[in-house]
Amino acid sequence: MNFLEELKWRGILQDMTPGIEEKLAQGMVTGYIGFDPTAPSCTIGNYVPIMLLTLFQKSGHKPIVVMGGATGRVGDPSGKDKERELKSYDVLDSNLEFQKKQMMQFLDFENGENKAEFVNNLDIYKEMNVLDFLRDIGKNLTVNYMMSKDSVKNRLESGLSFTEFSYQLLQANDFLWLYNNKNCTLQMGGSDQWGNITSGTEFIRRNVEDGKAYAITAPLLTKSDGKKFGKSEDGNIWLDPNLTSPYKFYQFWLNADDKDTPVYTRYFTLKSQQEVEAYEAEHADNPQELKRILAEELTRRLHGDDAYLSAKNATELIFNKKASKETLLEMDADSLALVANEIPSKNISKSKLSDGVSIVDFLSEVTGIVTSKSDAKRAIKGNAISINKDKVSDDSLSLNQDVILHDKYIMVENGKKNKFMVIVE
Repeated sequence: MNFLEELKWRGILQDMTPGIEEKLAQGMVTGYIGFDPTAPSCTIGNYVPIMLLTLFQKSGHKPIVVMGGATGRVGDPSGKDKERELKSYDVLDSNLEFQKKQMMQFLDFENGENKAEFVNNLDIYKEMNVLDFLRDIGKNLTVNYMMSKDSVKNRLESGLSFTEFSYQLLQANDFLWLYNNKNCTLQMGGSDQWGNITSGTEFIRRNVEDGKAYAITAPLLTKSDGKKFGKSEDGNIWLDPNLTSPYKFYQFWLNADDKDTPVYTRYFTLKSQQEVEAYEAEHADNPQELKRILAEELTRRLHGDDAYLSAKNATELIFNKKASKETLLEMDADSLALVANEIPSKNISKSKLSDGVSIVDFLSEVTGIVTSKSDAKRAIKGNAISINKDKVSDDSLSLNQDVILHDKYIMVENGKKNKFMVIVE
């Protein structure tokens, strides 16, 4: 895999400094991206730079993940229209450890000469005092140079503290430290990081005789409507399944705008250019299938095969009017719990079914799915009621505990659109 060619066909290459093509052609290059632990988990937005490192490693190069134990304490002004709210050290340290575990899903930290590596930039600064910082680091870049960066210029009217103003000094010094200690000659990131990254290349030029470092940035990924990628009506799409369930993660890709799918595919698939172009040609008239293919690949990769199957079955059960009873019966308790979170649910006591209860009373009094016994009878007569995908045609039917799935769930449907999960406790 040729790294730059891979970025080009995927549309992930925005800017690069001169000479990087020749440098990459000479053999294995060490490159890094920094991640500040300001959130409890990585998000889909973070997955763009993670994919950069993934493709970089698959191209035979060595990735370094710089965890911002120090820079996270300061706050990056890039792309922000106001001062960040600083997190406590305990919160930052906890976030950092969790994000490290997430990174280990995506990069190989164990095998080969180009195995990935972590660096916590707090280790670079924790013994440094303010005088050392001002004398050894602050002396290297002029205020005029720092003011020319968009991350600074864009904040001058709304206000920029010295804390955030100093961020590019720390990031530049990170690059110098990695250059000297890890033979790292390349820094990558989103296009909003261009100013910070090139401050680092300038830092190295000024501090190392014949020092030459390089930069590559990817365009920021946005939706076709201009909204920020990775945000839904419910907020961020997190990579942690406890913050965004595999079902909601899967749904995010299924519900993407048709226009966005080719872009998302090129950013996030691990399929080759030939494979992508082949299935796009095959399904040119079926954009939903293209979204389903991407949703499957990403859900399997990030959350595993079992989580994908649960998300797929839940989607089938909730949205496919022709979903079969077999689909329901094949679902485990966790999958049914997932469905119960996505459709209206009713909680009842198990004792309500111990002696049997008429279907009419079950619908109207035990669960309140319909408002009255007469409504229940009309729905049954109209062939609208199903219990666990079995149509109910007899209003004298009696239900008992045999209808409970996994000792906890009963699925009730009233017509094609009204689905309920009864939770038996």
